[in-house]
Amino acid sequence: MAEHTSSSITIEAAPAEVMAVIADFDRYPEWTGEVERAEVLERDEQGRAAQVRLVLDAGAIKDDHTLAYSWSRGTAGQSTVSWSLVKSQMLRQLDGSYTLEPESGGTRTTVTYQLTVDVKIPMLGMIKRKAEKVIIDRALEGLKQRVESVK
Repeated sequence: MAEHTSSSITIEAAPAEVMAVIADFDRYPEWTGEVERAEVLERDEQGRAAQVRLVLDAGAIKDDHTLAYSWSRGTAGQSTVSWSLVKSQMLRQLDGSYTLEPESGGTRTTVTYQLTVDVKIPMLGMIKRKAEKVIIDRALEGLKQRVESVK
């Protein structure tokens, strides 16, 4: 079983505001450090992205890949968006999720990002986990800055 990397951040916004930024794939190149292009290929019956093509440049990991997305709501206002790899030039696996949990009466949100990456080329586990951590940290900080700046 592949190992995953995860990290959390608290954002000064309601979960719906955070999820709106996460779901706006067209704007990913504006606030993510790694996504150069994003294109929604398919939508689900609620109009949410079901498949997205992303052109990624994360230093050690550069790729053009397609991800399948699923969206769910849990108990106590928790919501999750998760994704898995459909096709890729460089990656064997790319599974991840954002889990949003409301705090302080719904005015703050803790976002937990979990990511598992496996590349087709040989890479030491330590280097791969470092790349995952860099991706996660940049994504969470970019998400926080984006959400808090558009409030």
